[in-house]
Amino acid sequence: MNIEDYREYCLSLGEDIEEKLPFQKFKNGEGVLVFYVMGHMFSFFDCNDFSVISLKCQPERIEDLKAQYECIGNPYNESPKHWIGINPNTAPDDLLKKLTQNSYEIVKVKYASKRGQERSKVKSQRLKA
Repeated sequence: MNIEDYREYCLSLGEDIEEKLPFQKFKNGEGVLVFYVMGHMFSFFDCNDFSVISLKCQPERIEDLKAQYECIGNPYNESPKHWIGINPNTAPDDLLKKLTQNSYEIVKVKYASKRGQERSKVKSQRLKA
């Protein structure tokens, strides 16, 4: 999948997605494009070297995915415990889309539940007051 098709796919996952170039102050980070859901990263890559896309992944799946697919390895500049790196130039498009959607859902579910818990706390505090 090429860089523009991947960008369009990420943005199509939901209306709550933002894209930013947050590392422009860093020498090797100025071209890193990051996709966020609920203010948290779910996918990023270097626009100047589109050979690795870093995605969130369930820790229990990572070793199996690496063993099953040559296009999956370590992420760029993230913990390999919670992230994978996938080569978009060699990965089948359907696999890349599936793992990107999985990453998006991991982050969205995690932070949606945290926001829900925070709202519940605020409501209960209001009721007590």
